[in-house]
Amino acid sequence: MMADPVEVKFKKNNQTNENSIFCLKLNVPSQLINMRILSRFLILQFIFISGFSQSAVNRIDSLMKSLYQPDVPGAVIAIELHHNIIFKKSYGLADINSQRSITPNDNFNIGSLTKQFTAYALLDLYFKGKFSLNDSIGKFFKLPDTLSGIRISQLLSHSSGIPDHYLLTDTNKVKHATDKDVLTALQRAGSLYFISGTQYRYSNTAYCLLGLLIEKLSGMTYPAFLQQQIFVPLGIKDATVFQINRRIPHRVTGYDLNKNGKFIRSDAGESIFFSTEADGGIYISMNNYLKWCEAIETGKFSKSKMIHYSWQGHTYVGTHQDLWYGCGWFIQQKNDGQSPEIIYHTGFNGGFRTVVFMIPSQEFCICIFSNRSDIDLENLVSKINNILSIDDNSFIKSGPLESFIHSWPIFAPCKETRSFSTSFKKNSNAKDMVLN
Repeated sequence: MMADPVEVKFKKNNQTNENSIFCLKLNVPSQLINMRILSRFLILQFIFISGFSQSAVNRIDSLMKSLYQPDVPGAVIAIELHHNIIFKKSYGLADINSQRSITPNDNFNIGSLTKQFTAYALLDLYFKGKFSLNDSIGKFFKLPDTLSGIRISQLLSHSSGIPDHYLLTDTNKVKHATDKDVLTALQRAGSLYFISGTQYRYSNTAYCLLGLLIEKLSGMTYPAFLQQQIFVPLGIKDATVFQINRRIPHRVTGYDLNKNGKFIRSDAGESIFFSTEADGGIYISMNNYLKWCEAIETGKFSKSKMIHYSWQGHTYVGTHQDLWYGCGWFIQQKNDGQSPEIIYHTGFNGGFRTVVFMIPSQEFCICIFSNRSDIDLENLVSKINNILSIDDNSFIKSGPLESFIHSWPIFAPCKETRSFSTSFKKNSNAKDMVLN
């Protein structure tokens, strides 16, 4: 008879809080639960199934503690192997004023990780026959002639050459920009950066337009469509898209570290473009994001053809590595040119930084959400992979951002950074803007 699944939690220092557990779901007969030998059996099973020793897990915990102290903004991390959570823990504060600690149920702004949801939602409509990927954006929206011929597929894969909306927006009239404000700003656009379909250039503007396209095709708002088509079917509760004056439950606050070593609030109230929706507006908890990751990895919720299309390289990024952009994902392809070897994405919005890193063939996944902008999460992922002896030679880390200005932001697809702002902060000077 098939055993009932039992979630077994590996506790550290007798702590029972979910913030500090090592957990693994095993098909263990419930009769064994009361046996004294279970603990030894489970530890052996944990090492065998995960391939990672307790020592390696402890080293990851120590690394995270060295970066995220308990009395400052922090992070939540989860590591999965073979669809089992082998490590999940939270560090630091969700909000400095309230001194509330971060938990895996707290909702972070995930920045550009939003784009994978936007891409999935749009492809859902595509496979339902609502439009063609070869359709031009001008078929759906009134735009200048120079922009109207851009194809939907080119917006999805960052090969459109569409001008960024930041310097085109009348910031004297906009306090919290929306995707509709982006469309309004584009009415002032002149020429493209390049002929559509010929180059790669990361574009938040493109995904704002795609969010509006989802609304036009579905007859629903972007947040409502995600709720109906993704969140509810996956049992995801409390996830939402930022909207003015709408309460976000279990909300985490974002922070920057200033030159005096003090954390300052860097959230929706501090940046006009923080609030655009389809390029980086989702708030979701780590626990809920893991449901999304499991769904797209296993195909139990998602249509495999949609994920297959998203995980194919559609636009060559043009680095020394074989790096491509799919639909909401960066792709390092295998030699067959079809299967992804590594897929990942980063997010950066206000004081939030996020990263998801997957090796599909090994069913390996790392997710980190942070509410402070001063720690390089790509570098952190690389250190964790080194501890776990994960081969990530194909994973292109950010390095000094200055060296990638020509294709900014390949490695930290973001709306805003402290060094190179792609958002208008209050009292920001336009000459400090760098277009992405």
